[in-house]
Amino acid sequence: MTATYDSNNVFAKILRGEIPSCKVYETDDVLAFMDVMPQGTGHTLVIPKAPSRNLLDAKPEVLANLIQAVQKIALAVKKAFDADGVTIMQFNEPASGQTVYHLHFHVIPRFDGVALKPHSGQMEDIAILTANAEKIRAAL
Repeated sequence: MTATYDSNNVFAKILRGEIPSCKVYETDDVLAFMDVMPQGTGHTLVIPKAPSRNLLDAKPEVLANLIQAVQKIALAVKKAFDADGVTIMQFNEPASGQTVYHLHFHVIPRFDGVALKPHSGQMEDIAILTANAEKIRAAL
């Protein structure tokens, strides 16, 4: 481990309600919400509420609850968007590509012949995110 958890990361701020998010699913342990810079239609993030920098420092019970939520969201996004598959991504530390230092999983519906969009820094229209979140909630 090269660093400690920073309680001012963007996901911690979302959990505290300091930054708005387009929520999809929430329990006492996890939160799922739309990625504001999606790499594909329906791109959803699933995070634990417990502070963990990434998978490397997370407690086993946090991981157990989190992966169950990831599976639930993966099934819902596949159904909601009639996707051909689902990509699940999770990064640990800078060398892996991690840029937000709060444990999170990317859940992205995938369609045959459609590549993922690159991270462009371009935020998606909130109306589109809201509509996509509603589709996923309905599939839950």
